[in-house]
Formats: sequence, structure tokens, C-alpha cells
Amino acid sequence: MDRVILHSDLNSFYASVECLYRPEIRDFPVAVGGNPESRHGIILAKNDKAKKAGVKTGDVLSEAMGKCADLIIVPPNYKLYLKYSRLARLIYFRYSQKVESYGIDEAFIDVTNSSKLHGSGEEIAQKISRDIQDELGVTVSIGISWNKIFAKYGSDYKKPNAITCVTRENYKKIVWDNDVGDLLYVGRATKKKLLKYGITTIGQLAQTSPDFLSLTLGKMGLILWQFANGLDDSPVKPFNEDYNGNERLVKSIGNSITTPRDLTNMRDVKLIIYMLTESVAMRLRETGCYCLTVAIQVRNKELHSFSRQLKLDKPSNLTSEIARAAIKLFENNYDFSLAIRSMGVRVADLVPDTTPIQVDIFGNEENRVKQAKLDGTIDQLRKRFGNHAVRRAVTIGDQMGKVDPKKDHVIYPLSYFN
Repeated sequence: MDRVILHSDLNSFYASVECLYRPEIRDFPVAVGGNPESRHGIILAKNDKAKKAGVKTGDVLSEAMGKCADLIIVPPNYKLYLKYSRLARLIYFRYSQKVESYGIDEAFIDVTNSSKLHGSGEEIAQKISRDIQDELGVTVSIGISWNKIFAKYGSDYKKPNAITCVTRENYKKIVWDNDVGDLLYVGRATKKKLLKYGITTIGQLAQTSPDFLSLTLGKMGLILWQFANGLDDSPVKPFNEDYNGNERLVKSIGNSITTPRDLTNMRDVKLIIYMLTESVAMRLRETGCYCLTVAIQVRNKELHSFSRQLKLDKPSNLTSEIARAAIKLFENNYDFSLAIRSMGVRVADLVPDTTPIQVDIFGNEENRVKQAKLDGTIDQLRKRFGNHAVRRAVTIGDQMGKVDPKKDHVIYPLSYFN
């Protein structure tokens, strides 16, 4: 028997939530964006009225205003969006225990074993759509299929507030006739390679020799061929939360920020790395974890980005150790040929902070104990008096030092890093 997989996508999520809390702007074109003065100057989300005016996610704010003169731009409130994301998940849990978060506003739901209690996949999708609209005040588009890739395609097929079934009988008509770039994981670079060989639609990709695709695109070529043919059998992985809404051990913690000015030297980079690491390490300690992996993400002024990671010698939640690892990663992988626009620091492979750590035979454990006590004291001071109560000397006297490392950041969903 085929699986029944739903993909739920909350429509214009950030903008929809903002309109809930700001009734005075509901009838106008609305976009969620940043502050142009601090370089947070792109559109993160927009409502339907702004979309119809030509505003696109990723537009520079000035570009968006040029398309829509009466556009209302509001700053992002990630804490509020995370709240609504969690409330939506709790609704999904009513219909299945298998819920996989795919970003803050999307989720896969395996309802294969829910039909006896809740009805067919389409009936469950209708119930979820109704519950979210009635209880949260936002709308959702849902795709239904026997695999995750086509379910995701279905949720994108009609928007907003729509339900699309992609079945074995209709998938060639719904999926195959469309642009190859519409298939999940076909990015700009991959699409460019496929176009070079005359592969313009998903159907053409599906009918191309898998051996040729493997030769052209490597391992990803075979994966995309399987996706295009509906052969994806990847399971819906449960979200890191139990079914009562209590969070389990998180898998990674990361902060990323677009900097107030371009970074052109190591002093600026170290300042940003330490500020981000202060936040990451503090949240790591709040979670009661050590990390085994440190990663950085770097984006230059032409918006090209890369990420690198390394394994630590031993588990750690010390700010200084994580920052040194991030700085080492940067120094080994960037030459400042182009100035940097944004940076991120992430820790992964988390383990409980009760995990035994091998003692250093060279006597450095005393310094690690002192550093742990210092970090703990700083955490308490910041919780009591604010995140600027204690600051590193390198951040004083610099415009970027005014950024709040705990609040002024972008929260990436786990799927972004995977």
C-alpha cells in the first residue's frame, strides 16, 4: 500500500502573522523586511497584495518600494513566528505522530496509519486547513502524495489556501510538464547544467538516462532522476519535539547576521565571530549541551556563500573554544578577495553536558574549569541586566559592537543546514 504524505506550507507566513497583530495594515500591501540603515535590507516575506504588485522575496527594500509605492514594511519578529510555528505543529500532531519540520513554516506529515481514525489524506488535509485557519488565523497550502517530493510539489502547485493531490494517475500531467527548476533541490547551478543538455522540464529529466545524469551531475543526478519519477522513499522524520509539545534535545544551534557594514579585514571578522559565538555558546549552555562540531557560513557582497565545519578535539560549550574554531575555519578558507556581507556560526553534534570529557595530560583542564565558571557568571549577568551588560573589549567603540548577539540574529531551521 502506498504511503500518504502531506506537505503543509503556511501561506505568506511572516506577513500573515504580522497582519494578525496589526489589523490597521491588513488591507494594504505588506512585507516583512529589515532596516536599510543597518543593512538588513531585503524582503523576507510578503502578503498577496504585495505579491500581485510584483514584490518578491529577496528584493532589496528600495527595489520593492519602487515596485509598490504604498508597500508597508515591518521588521521581523522571529520569536512570534516560532510561537505560531509550534502551534501549527501541535495541530499536525492531532493527526499523526510522524511530523517532520521543514523550515519554520513548512512540515511533512505521514498520515498513512491515520485513515481509520481521521479519514483519507484529502480529508485530513481539509481538517488541518480548517483547524489552522480557525485557531491560528492564517491559511495553509497542502500537497498530498505517496512521497515527500511530490507532496512538497503539490503544496507549491496552488496558493494560497489550497489542497492539491498528486497521484500515480495524474503526476505526469501535474508535475512533468513544468519547469525543471520547480523540482525540489534543482538549484540555479544544476538547472543551468540541465538546460545545457536540453533538459527543460521535469518530465524530460525523468526520461533522461540515469547513467547520463550520474555522469553529468554525480550522485545528485541519480537522486534527481528518482525524485522526478516519484521514486523517493525517504521517511518522514519526527520533529525534535514530543507529542505533548515538549522539546527534545536539539540537534544544532546557530546564529547568522547581515553586518552593519562590509567586513574587509580579520579584526572585523573576529568581532562578528565572537559576538555570534557569545549567543550560540550561551544558548548551548542553556540547553545543557556540549557540541562536537563547529561550522561557519560566509556570504560575500555579491551574495555568493559557502560553509565549512570542523570537529573539536573534545566536547565543549566554552565561548572561547568555539570562537577559536570558527576563526580557524575562516582563516583557512577565505582571502578577502571580496568583502563579506553576512556571517553565521553554528554548533552541531550536540551531546548532554553530563558527557565525560577526557582529562588533558598537559594540565590545561584548570584553565577550562576557570573559563566555564567565567562563562556561567557572564550568562547570569546578561540574564539579569541584559545582553550588553558584559561586553568584550573588541566590541567597544565600534558600530557593530552595538548589535545584540542574543536578539539581533537570523534563526535558521535545521533543514537549512541539512
